[in-house]
Amino acid sequence: MTVSDIGPQEAPHEPRVRSVRVVLLALMIAMLLAMLDNMIIGTAMPTIVGELGGLEHLSWVVTSYTLATAASTPIWGKLGDLYGRKGIFLTSIVIFLIGSALSGMAQDMGQLIGFRAVQGLGAGGLMVGVMAIIGDLIPPRERGKYQGMMAGVMALAMIGGPLVGGTITDHWGWRWSFYINLPLGAVALAMVTAVLHLPKRERDRETRIDYLGAALLTVGITAIVLVTTWGGTEYDWDSAVIMELIAIGVAALAGFLFVERRAAEPIVPLHIFRSRNFSVMSVLGFLIGFVMFGATLFLPLYQQAVQGASATNSGLLLTPLMLGMMLVSLIAGRVTTSTGKYRMFPILGGALMVVGLFLLSQMDIDTTRVTSAVYMAILGAGLGCLLQTTMLVSQSSVEMKDMGVASSSATLFRTLGMSFGVAIMGALFTDRVQEEMLARGGGAATAQSAQLDAASLAKLPEAAREAYQYAVVSGTHAAFLLGTGVAVLSFLVAFFVKEIPLKGAAPDDSGAGSGQDAGPDSPPPAQHDGDGSARTGADPKPAPTRA
Repeated sequence: MTVSDIGPQEAPHEPRVRSVRVVLLALMIAMLLAMLDNMIIGTAMPTIVGELGGLEHLSWVVTSYTLATAASTPIWGKLGDLYGRKGIFLTSIVIFLIGSALSGMAQDMGQLIGFRAVQGLGAGGLMVGVMAIIGDLIPPRERGKYQGMMAGVMALAMIGGPLVGGTITDHWGWRWSFYINLPLGAVALAMVTAVLHLPKRERDRETRIDYLGAALLTVGITAIVLVTTWGGTEYDWDSAVIMELIAIGVAALAGFLFVERRAAEPIVPLHIFRSRNFSVMSVLGFLIGFVMFGATLFLPLYQQAVQGASATNSGLLLTPLMLGMMLVSLIAGRVTTSTGKYRMFPILGGALMVVGLFLLSQMDIDTTRVTSAVYMAILGAGLGCLLQTTMLVSQSSVEMKDMGVASSSATLFRTLGMSFGVAIMGALFTDRVQEEMLARGGGAATAQSAQLDAASLAKLPEAAREAYQYAVVSGTHAAFLLGTGVAVLSFLVAFFVKEIPLKGAAPDDSGAGSGQDAGPDSPPPAQHDGDGSARTGADPKPAPTRA
């Protein structure tokens, strides 16, 4: 007799709870792998360059990973929808681990860049797979609780990544910054293989992958990421290379939209954007990525240059931001699970982001660490209200068959927002620092570098050092004012979210939620509310039939 034979109320409770928790642990390890990698590598880069050389190609170590992740994200989501989530997710873990092992064995910078692209290819599937599997296993009303945990994992990676990376590099060597993924990945691989059992998907034999759409989307995303990465740094914004990339990106994305309207099985079904909530959450995801990654880039610079903090523990400098984000994400997930309502969180999150970013823009050379920590905590609370809500509502606004593309689209928009945020805020920051340095007589040579490490800063004459500190204050002021404007836009967009109460069993004392097993049971077919919102899981009572 199976669980489905005896019905949900008679099924053994504790085994279900344990199996769900084991699967969630494996998913959290996989998410940690994807998020932790870039944070660890950042602190190891000076050592890597010292051994492998190739300083002129340093930026490509990160860019190749980001490009591969962004370009592969929508494809992984669609493959999961077509061929089944578990197999595709396991494949992404294996590819990520292969890329990690090869990166650790790289003998020159060219090899490292190529192997980092392999890593990024797998990382795209890791992030999408985690969110899509949660969407498959957990009813909509309870997803907030678990996706809040994933937001906590993201915060943990961003806080601990640089610290772990520095420790590993100092004691074991930079190659272990990559090898450390192997035991963690092996544990996740074993746990997912043994415990996760999702329903097999029956696929029409005539279904074909939309290769043309995938190729056009990959070219378009690649061009966008390269424009935001190279613009204002490698090339001037009005240079021929940047203009050509913009033209290629626009043409590829226009062609992609044309192809997707006619494809039998599109990579990104355009009908998912007919849901108002899904479209609104896509915009919010982009704006969140813009603000969050811009803030995490400039806050350590300010605290190191102006407040005299050590670069060694740069990850710890963001603790107030990440703790605020993590705690509020967990609270928002619990409240959403208890009430089934979520509209208040995007609005509240937008308001808190506006306040937090505006306060950060007012920091000056005399601002204390305690004061800046309070400002960061406010911004973190705003991000915490939004991070898990955007994914939750995006998934709940589509049918089960589109769960993968919904998850990948939400992830992609956030990734693109990150690229634009880092590029635009970075360009503004750099320009203001250079202008201020020249105006204060800090020296033309110093003005050419908008980012000085603590050692370089200490070597400057006192007048030049003070000029640089004022210049950094000016740069962060401009960058965070721009972020404030973006946050105001997110606050306004949040009012367009339509409150459609999430369905699914209410939580019980054990935290098991609906009792959805991660074992052999198949999640019930999706049912739909207005505005195209989908729900899974069994309600305590039959849902009324809609006219």
